[in-house]
Amino acid sequence: MTQNDIKGLRPRTIAVHAGTNRSQHGETSEAIYLTQGFVYPDAETAKRRFTGEEDGFIYARYGNPTVRMFEDRIAAIEGAQCAFGTASGMAAVNAALMCQLKAGDHLVAARALFGSCLFIVETLLPRFGIATTLVDGTDLDAWRAAMRPETKCAFIESPANPTLELIDVAAVAEICHANGARLVVDNVFATPVFQRSLDLGADVVIYSATKHIDGQGRCLGGVVLGTEKFIRDELEPFMKHTGAALSPFNAWVMLKGLETLDLRVRAQAVGASAVADAAAGHPATVRAIYPGRDDHPQRALAKAQMTGGGTVVALEVKGGEAGAFRFLNALQIMLISNNLGDSKSLVTHPTTTTHQRLSAEQRATLGINDGLVRISCGLEDPEDLVADVLRALDAVAAG
Repeated sequence: MTQNDIKGLRPRTIAVHAGTNRSQHGETSEAIYLTQGFVYPDAETAKRRFTGEEDGFIYARYGNPTVRMFEDRIAAIEGAQCAFGTASGMAAVNAALMCQLKAGDHLVAARALFGSCLFIVETLLPRFGIATTLVDGTDLDAWRAAMRPETKCAFIESPANPTLELIDVAAVAEICHANGARLVVDNVFATPVFQRSLDLGADVVIYSATKHIDGQGRCLGGVVLGTEKFIRDELEPFMKHTGAALSPFNAWVMLKGLETLDLRVRAQAVGASAVADAAAGHPATVRAIYPGRDDHPQRALAKAQMTGGGTVVALEVKGGEAGAFRFLNALQIMLISNNLGDSKSLVTHPTTTTHQRLSAEQRATLGINDGLVRISCGLEDPEDLVADVLRALDAVAAG
């Protein structure tokens, strides 16, 4: 089904059919093309492929039929002109930034970023002569003040990991565009089901497909989405020559995951909302953070740019690290793991896992304290998840 064929179709239909390219055998489920290279009918065709005069596959590092189907489908779901699959979510982040920046350029990023993203922004980019500035992502005046003539790009997560802080995507995009810069958005927490960042003004969107797109903890993968010109002229050459290609098998897993993405994420969000509401009233809870709750400090923004609260809840429990560990160890259904977006509910302690490389001062600035736990709600019955969390909170209260 081509881009023209999907016009007017609704998201769940697009998620099942877009991008499908059947072989001569007419298979129902998309084929996995496990091949490193491709054969040309003649030398002239090989020449035209390499010069770009003729579209077609050359080498699996450059592109693959199964990977292309995944790219076309996620682009259709996102409403993007084009997409490029990568070996992991972090490969997508690195490529999306590095392909458009050079020595002497400047990047502005929200300080609320995943630890590995912070490494790229704070450590890796400066090694190549790219200046970076971190700002409070919620402060639009800080964004305006940070812009320079050499600012080429801005980078945000919204909602952010793990505090679920929101950034006004449309407002930051407007600031960037007024200064001739692009906005890159990591949309992994919101998913394309609950937030369409390109529609809000973002220029580039990134996903760790390892999370909700796979959704069952099987494979690594990532994807970068944007205009045809950006993907083909800037990102694709970078990817071709640096090698972080998406495996065809992993692409097939992600492709099949897209078919049920909408159903899974909406079901997971029901569980997340129930867990947040139940935990908020427990005496062992200092705060329950969930964009779908009216007490979220940015609830108005959440309503404006998201159509749902998402699948992740952050809880601050009493007792600091000891209380958080007591909570994690008392859970019977939720599993201790630093992944998210899985069909199984997962919980982690960011201070000692995903954000442990940050200094205590940095974590305090971001609101990541020793009592904070991040819960990624899965597909279990919401009542069972609520009972599991309340039982664990009782253990915290009991000391």
